[in-house]
Formats: sequence, C-alpha cells, structure tokens
Amino acid sequence: MNSGWETYSPVVDEQTKTEKSPSDSTTLDSPMRVILFNDDIHTFDEVIAQLIKATGCTSSKAEALAWEVHTTGKAVCYEGELSECLRVSGVLEEIGLHTQIEP
Repeated sequence: MNSGWETYSPVVDEQTKTEKSPSDSTTLDSPMRVILFNDDIHTFDEVIAQLIKATGCTSSKAEALAWEVHTTGKAVCYEGELSECLRVSGVLEEIGLHTQIEP
C-alpha cells in the first residue's frame, strides 16, 4: 500500500565529504594558546612570578604580559601544544588567576 510518501536516499557530494570543519582541524597536537585575564585581586608581582613559573619566560617578558593584561583585560601568555597549554594554565590557576585555552 502506498502512503503517499516516497523514500529518497540522500545524495552526498563527494567534495563536501572531504572538507574539514573548523572543529576537525583542532587536535591534541595543534597549536593552542593560553589567555590570561585581568582581575582586581592579584598584584603585579604575584602575576609576574606566576607567569615566570608557568611559562619559563624572563622577568621582563612576564612584566610586559602583566601590563598587557592590566591595560587590555587579557593577553596571550603562552602558545603551544594542548598538553603544555593545560600545564601552563594549571600553574597560573594555582593562585586563582583566570585563564582560557583556545585554538
């Protein structure tokens, strides 16, 4: 018995099958970055010391990053593989700093 509904098979465009979506390109080893956000709780010295501890950067680089965070509200403080970004973020958050990891 025909219900009036026909069954169709979807047509798949072969070109579309091979295209990557933005989320497909983010893997565990893709370059990522740690964003550090400003707050009104931590002193410059605390932030500078934690940046040095987390990233191994020089004190002058840490000071420049702390100033950028203070004046713009956030700064990229580290770029690398996701596993390293997670480590850096964890060290920064040890003292309650706020971070975000993004591609």
